[in-house]
Amino acid sequence: MDEKALNVLREMCESFGPAGFERETTVIVRRYMSPYCDDLTGDKLGSLVFQKKGDAERPHVLLPGHVDEVGFVVSGIDKESGFLTFNTLGGWFDQVLLSQRVVVRTRKGDVPGIIAAKPPHLLPPEDLTKVVTKNMMHIDVGASSQKDAEELGVRIGDPIVPWSPFSVVRDGKLVMGKAFDDRIGAFIAMETVRRLAEGHISHPNTVYGAATVQEEVGARGAATVAHMVDPDVAIVLEVDIAGDVPGVKPSEAPAKMGRGPTILTFDASMIPNQLLKEFVIQAAEEQKIPYQLSQVARGGTDAGRIHISRAGCPSIVIGVATRHIHSSVGLLSLEDVDNAVKLCVELVKRLDQKTVEGFTSL
Repeated sequence: MDEKALNVLREMCESFGPAGFERETTVIVRRYMSPYCDDLTGDKLGSLVFQKKGDAERPHVLLPGHVDEVGFVVSGIDKESGFLTFNTLGGWFDQVLLSQRVVVRTRKGDVPGIIAAKPPHLLPPEDLTKVVTKNMMHIDVGASSQKDAEELGVRIGDPIVPWSPFSVVRDGKLVMGKAFDDRIGAFIAMETVRRLAEGHISHPNTVYGAATVQEEVGARGAATVAHMVDPDVAIVLEVDIAGDVPGVKPSEAPAKMGRGPTILTFDASMIPNQLLKEFVIQAAEEQKIPYQLSQVARGGTDAGRIHISRAGCPSIVIGVATRHIHSSVGLLSLEDVDNAVKLCVELVKRLDQKTVEGFTSL
């Protein structure tokens, strides 16, 4: 991965963009992709589509990755203390929240805060072993009253994200940071289009990369983008759950960090088109691109909406095994990301009209 790509990945991951508030991130995508695509359009939710024309108008090949991150929204301000209550934007596990630093975006600027709860020193012994749930937490922005917090600019409805700098570790092999779910997917789509453009690579189709919004609250941007693009085939780009952590069985999460991109065989929102799945596997094996077969019993992706758009769309999910998703900091392999881009480029080169029609012919 070259310096230009790594820098935009850093900028995207550090940008502020929880579900429903993605504008800052999509502006970065627009700026980066402008030199490499033939057209840039958006839906009315905030998603961005970047088109790369090939040797044929059809098939339409959709490469979506969502840019919203899991976050929070202010639900109230305590009158006496100025502490904030919050609701979640996307799924959060209660136990990863306490003592995490956050940023509240207000009309007057960004305000730092800390997720906190009643000190353990003041809890009765029987409560010390209980999980502190989200409804018992609050965000401390250093205010001393509701008026004080409001003078900082805080209002009900203000969005909140974790504060988590992007870091390159292990001699440049791994990265740590927030919002990998799923700015990594959007980045793979961006780099695929960039490599097609810079390499003057011929492809028998029209490619539509997409930075979709509001996936974490119901894959809403995927529905509008699919309606706009009318895809003939979709390669949804995502993170995957890395199962190479203590206590996880291979049957629960087979993917491992650093073993290549994953090909999702099913999740709770979509069973992929089986001929498309075999097509992806064959392409990876022929090009000697490492890959892993994966499954996720719970949860879903943008593919859940896209594959049932209009009359249906053959879809597959290519992922990057990522540790600690839906928390303040994740960990992944840059080599996996690069191999995911290589695989996407190879697939785009092969997806002509006859091949795509073959996925659904009887």
